[in-house]
Amino acid sequence: MDIPVRGTVAPGYEPLGEEFAAVLRETEAGHGAQLAVYVDGWPVADLWGGPDAGGDWLTGVFSSTKGAAFLVLALLAQAGELDLDREVGAYWPEFAAEGKGTATVRDLAGHRVGSIGVEDGFSPAELTDDRAVAERLAPHRPYWHPGAAFGYHSLTVGALVGEVIRRASGATLREVYEERIRRPYGVDFFLGLPAEEERRFVPVLPPADPGEPSADAPDGLGGIAGNQHHKEPTVLWELVNEPAVVAGGPASVGGVGSARGLARLYAAAVHGTDGLPPLLTAATAAECARPFSTGHDLVLDMPRRYGLGFMVGLPYLGADAFGHDGAGGSMAFCDPRAGLAFGYVRRRFPTPGGAGPDADRLARVARACALATR
Repeated sequence: MDIPVRGTVAPGYEPLGEEFAAVLRETEAGHGAQLAVYVDGWPVADLWGGPDAGGDWLTGVFSSTKGAAFLVLALLAQAGELDLDREVGAYWPEFAAEGKGTATVRDLAGHRVGSIGVEDGFSPAELTDDRAVAERLAPHRPYWHPGAAFGYHSLTVGALVGEVIRRASGATLREVYEERIRRPYGVDFFLGLPAEEERRFVPVLPPADPGEPSADAPDGLGGIAGNQHHKEPTVLWELVNEPAVVAGGPASVGGVGSARGLARLYAAAVHGTDGLPPLLTAATAAECARPFSTGHDLVLDMPRRYGLGFMVGLPYLGADAFGHDGAGGSMAFCDPRAGLAFGYVRRRFPTPGGAGPDADRLARVARACALATR
């Protein structure tokens, strides 16, 4: 079934428009998706399609939120307001409990500290409040020796990074993001959706096929990181639709935005937009992309590579690319070698979760077009 594609592409990006149409036609993204691409700080693609889809609607982007948190951390490090190689306990003394005293801020961002959850899990109310999550994690024992291994801190890394930012700067992660990134650069991505923007919010749709129940133990590392061992196990697609999450914007999973917003976020990071300078120096951008945690992820039980928190080392991108995907199928990144900033958002939660082949297909074509037209 053909699904009308709306929006525009610049000359030379017609193959990206064709691929987006094919993705809508062939995958669950046809229930509604957006794609936005910048090259060298200028928009070259702004596309959307699917039932009731709009170029300006906003939806939950799950772990693509983490990219905004890590960008704030990078900015503060760049400004000398915190030291990535200083112990977390120097900023947040309570965190040094239970053998976590040697863990550095870089370890924290790189998923190396083992603070993936707490013994009895987090309540739904706690997961809406990063301060509450951080308060419970500080005295809790880590699930591995900090620095000895790494594993994806699915629901906690945003709270952990946010608490370090608050202790070091005196401002919350959300306040720094608003003041230094979102407002000055006009980024259509929010850590806490303002009331005046609620009319644009559309909820994430549940999976069309729930798939087979997980065979993993809810009290194993993956289960603890996903809060599956709590008496009310977390259902991710439901979590990001909760009004308290939408309004509160927990920095691991609770961001709300559009593809335009995600692409502009990464364009602002490395190229600047509308005459404003890049947020990051070339040295800081390289620091974001440099692999730090590489090898086997204990939580995801698969190979992964993280830089300064960001996902890095994607095989179809340049060596200095960095970004983050989300369980709902979103993806956002910058690829400085290609001048590329990319944002993709879809409404239907995929089975299994995570950015899938549809995002990969679009990213490959976007990069090819960028390299061919620069």
